[in-house]
Amino acid sequence: MKHESQLARLGLFDAKVPRYTSYPTAPHFSKDIGPSQFIEWIEAIPAGASISLYMHVPFCRRLCWFCACRTQGTQTDAPVKTYAETLIKEVAMLKSHLAPGVKLSRLHWGGGTATLLPADSMRKIAEAVFEAVPLGEKGEFSVEIDPNEIDDERMDALAQSGMNRASVGIQDFDPFIQSVIGREQTFEVTKMVVDMIRDRGINSLNADILYGLPHQTPQKMTESVEKVLSLKPDRVAFYGYAHVPWMSRRQSLIPSENLPTPPERLELFHLSRELFTKAGYDVIGIDHFALPHDGLATALKAGKLRRNFQGYTDDQAEALVGLGASSISRFPQGFAQNESPTGTYTAAIREGKFSTHRGFVFSKEDLMRGRLIEMLMCDFKADKAELVDQWGADPAGLDAEFAACVAKFEDMVVVTEAGLEIPEHGRPLTRMIARHFDAYDLSKAGHSSAI
Repeated sequence: MKHESQLARLGLFDAKVPRYTSYPTAPHFSKDIGPSQFIEWIEAIPAGASISLYMHVPFCRRLCWFCACRTQGTQTDAPVKTYAETLIKEVAMLKSHLAPGVKLSRLHWGGGTATLLPADSMRKIAEAVFEAVPLGEKGEFSVEIDPNEIDDERMDALAQSGMNRASVGIQDFDPFIQSVIGREQTFEVTKMVVDMIRDRGINSLNADILYGLPHQTPQKMTESVEKVLSLKPDRVAFYGYAHVPWMSRRQSLIPSENLPTPPERLELFHLSRELFTKAGYDVIGIDHFALPHDGLATALKAGKLRRNFQGYTDDQAEALVGLGASSISRFPQGFAQNESPTGTYTAAIREGKFSTHRGFVFSKEDLMRGRLIEMLMCDFKADKAELVDQWGADPAGLDAEFAACVAKFEDMVVVTEAGLEIPEHGRPLTRMIARHFDAYDLSKAGHSSAI
């Protein structure tokens, strides 16, 4: 109880902070970045380098009320097929600017509902991508799969196209909670899809679930987590639901009065964490769990865990290229984001132009602070020697900021000989501690609860 009171006093239950999947965060992007800058950064990728590729499919057959992603509904396949043709053209445009020998370390299809794509479109897109940028020797091709929007034909298309990791969206298995968040999906349907995945020899499985949903209780959370565990996913993303109806109007359909209180959210998290760790999962950062053989667990042990727009990753590629409406690319030089409206994005690609419309150019300090925040989010510690030697940090300045952090967060952080460390009892505050090193205006809208 004393620990929870200290967390409350330090602002855990009141703070609104970024998830820090990027630094600076997206609200700080400007319209100074356009297609010419995107092309320049693509052409700067060295010959033979490895890159990651993210492809965004913004369509959904139904719009889940909890979701804050950039999506749009459709009841027909016509706009989806047209969009697929646009993606293929964008891939061809990308290829024309890439140096020889560039390969993929990761290919990820997300959304929206990536499995809304018809089987023939899936095959054509995959063929176009791998013709432009072949998958490297240990490369991963992952797809977000909605169990309510997949069948044998589309699963065969994905498997035969080279998908070797599947990510299944679950959120919660309680039928009443599902009805309240607009995402009805039975355990039986989910298990059937997991069996379909494994029957095709795809052995790497991710699962996404949420805590902090309306009407979640410790008993209901336990039941959902135990059902997830019965599916034996290799990796679990366990996100706190961010209720931001001012950003995502569909969330106004979710009754805010039935959301767990912040202390109740923390209890749900700790309960679930205990269930996952007892089942043999390693804790990965602030909101992931992985079996010891999974790439996230091995990357964590090797000190190579990273953070990007999809959350935690073991991908070491320096460039992540985003294709599709609203996708964000990250280069060593900065961020570049495509137009979000599907029509605007499509019109640009049809004219033979990339749709980049905003982004951010990194300064040396941005790179240093971005790496410092990534260290805290991934490893719960900041290595002073790396920050000074590789990222140009001023040693005296770091010492002063570390001291100010300790003064603010008390024993929730510790200055060590190696740098700064967040001990186990301080880790619920990780995002708030990371925010301490954020040099930008923190009043931007869109930040979610600290837990």
